[in-house]
Amino acid sequence: MAGKKSMTKKIMLFALCSLLLASRFPAEAQQTGNKVAIIGFLLAPARSAVSESLDAFRQGLRELGYVEGQNIVIEYRYAEGKVDRLPDLAAELVRLKVDVIVAAGGLVAIKPAKNATSTIPIVFRATNDPVADVLTASLARPGGNITGLTTGGAELYGKRLELLKETVPRVSRVAVFWYRARPAEPLWLKEMRASAGLAASDSIP
Repeated sequence: MAGKKSMTKKIMLFALCSLLLASRFPAEAQQTGNKVAIIGFLLAPARSAVSESLDAFRQGLRELGYVEGQNIVIEYRYAEGKVDRLPDLAAELVRLKVDVIVAAGGLVAIKPAKNATSTIPIVFRATNDPVADVLTASLARPGGNITGLTTGGAELYGKRLELLKETVPRVSRVAVFWYRARPAEPLWLKEMRASAGLAASDSIP
């Protein structure tokens, strides 16, 4: 559990704090206490399902000098697993004029936040391929008001194989486990095959 909490904290703080430090409240306002940052937290699952992650998130903020109830306010909106509630909850956060929205729970939470605002910064915790999911223009230059971390991205799969070949030059056979029913996986496999010098027409077992 400690490893999971540490990873959650690193993922969320890396993206969120960069936005907090450069968003709509300047450094001098923080120093004088004239501005309290407001984070909107949009969550698809129930509170009980993410309690440990939220504890790690708040602890990470405290380590950076952000204490909930003192110089930062967090507005939590839980869909409790009812994804049809997410658009209204995202719109509510926009009306509150939060400084940043954190969307947690996958695409079902990220897309309602994206549809609700094009100006408030949005941070997603992790997604497989934000480019394929039409969240960002590219990994290198996301554009727009959305950022976060990705666990995939088609181009990364080819790069991973290239790194493996550089690390172990004599490697000649690599096993890849993949799930046929997942829509993005054929594209990931295509990138890896291209990196390996295999033709797209070669049969896939």
